[in-house]
Amino acid sequence: MLPNHFHFVARAPEDAMTLTRLIQGVNSITARRINAEDKTPGRQVWFRYWDTCLTNRESYFARLNYVHQNPVRHGMVVSAEDYPWCSMSWFMERAPGEMQRTVSSFKIDSVKVM
Repeated sequence: MLPNHFHFVARAPEDAMTLTRLIQGVNSITARRINAEDKTPGRQVWFRYWDTCLTNRESYFARLNYVHQNPVRHGMVVSAEDYPWCSMSWFMERAPGEMQRTVSSFKIDSVKVM
């Protein structure tokens, strides 16, 4: 999660509408929380949503690495593990070493994200 957008990677459910409802719920909860902190009730926080179905393993690993490195790409931190609203530190603590090496081996400079 960054100040102006977030990325979310998940396994697609059988019923795609459940993912839409999940993201709508995340948007609603986070918008209310952000607005409460900023004392701006009712302000629209999130403006767009789209999803992409990743159909192969390489695309999944590249996108996961892209999402983990997003705070670094946007200049928020030098190391993604240092950004408190990023899953990278969780991933590094819990994912097996081989998974960590696999994901981090995928280049992110050519990942196309709208």
